[in-house]
Amino acid sequence: MISAAIVGGTGYTGIELIRLLSAHPEVSIDLLTSRSEAGTRADEIFPSLRGVSDIVFSDLGDNTLAALQKCDVVFFATPHGVAMKQAEALTQAGVKVIDLAADFRLQSLNDFEHWYKQSHACPELLKTAVYGLPEINRDKLANALLVGNPGCYPTTAILGLKPIIEAQNKQAERLIESRIVIDAKSGVSGAGRQASLALNYAETTDSFKAYSVEGHRHLPEIEQGVAQLLDSQFSHRIRFLPHLVPMIRGMLSSIHMELTDAGAAIDWQQAFESSYASELFVDVMPKGLYPDTRSVRASNRLRIAVHQDNERAELTVIVVQDNLVKGAAGQAVQNMNVMFGFDESMGLNFAPIVP
Repeated sequence: MISAAIVGGTGYTGIELIRLLSAHPEVSIDLLTSRSEAGTRADEIFPSLRGVSDIVFSDLGDNTLAALQKCDVVFFATPHGVAMKQAEALTQAGVKVIDLAADFRLQSLNDFEHWYKQSHACPELLKTAVYGLPEINRDKLANALLVGNPGCYPTTAILGLKPIIEAQNKQAERLIESRIVIDAKSGVSGAGRQASLALNYAETTDSFKAYSVEGHRHLPEIEQGVAQLLDSQFSHRIRFLPHLVPMIRGMLSSIHMELTDAGAAIDWQQAFESSYASELFVDVMPKGLYPDTRSVRASNRLRIAVHQDNERAELTVIVVQDNLVKGAAGQAVQNMNVMFGFDESMGLNFAPIVP
């Protein structure tokens, strides 16, 4: 059994981590921290955990770091800017760190400071961080001490583009034009659990809106994924626009591209099926079938559909996932499995919930 700690377990990603790790056969949750809920059992805040976990929130004050250093892995389910203040001491002690916030996603300090409005506390350590997308970075994750868990939207975008960029690199010619449009929708749980008028039931129900129209902080993460993670040989101009839809959990991203003549000659359905043939958590739908968000609810699965229209020279890729699982906590557990040499599906191989 490995010893795990969760820092900041009172949010939606925190409860998902507790739910998933409590069922993991090789993990013991030995520490759960929260200043605001210290001394409170987790199942008092989240009754769904009754009979699943009896862990109590702790606020160890000055002794928190020493307690975390006794664990094998520490998950940070905290606001941006928290993990980077403790990650260096933890990794120096040999503790593996998985941050579910944005502290270790962006390698560009300028991008981080611009989008997250703070300076990075450990820029040298940032250089050693591994971007936690197992379907692309599996080999690097196997030896990682520090992992930046991807954002939910970038997970759908990067995995939705992976077969295309890889095919383009292999053929050394443009298969899609430079412009990529990503039209994405997410349930309200993606905004977190904090009290906010904008997230009030009466404000979000029976309504649908775009937000961050002028620019969203996940855009540089998507651009980094295409340019660096996928190592694209060609430049692309990406337009990313997120929307809030009146549902609790779930995410759907539609990716629109124009095909070149060379790109139209490719059977993209077959290309996607071949690219993800060995990936348990990525399901490429049969031609003509399109996934909905409930088909992945509460699971670590991501489903992809491909629509190719050669008459219009258009390619559309539709990606769905549960934003709290594959988009957050489930992916963090998947990363942990790779880091500790466990079967990648351990604690995650369960069916989605329907209805």
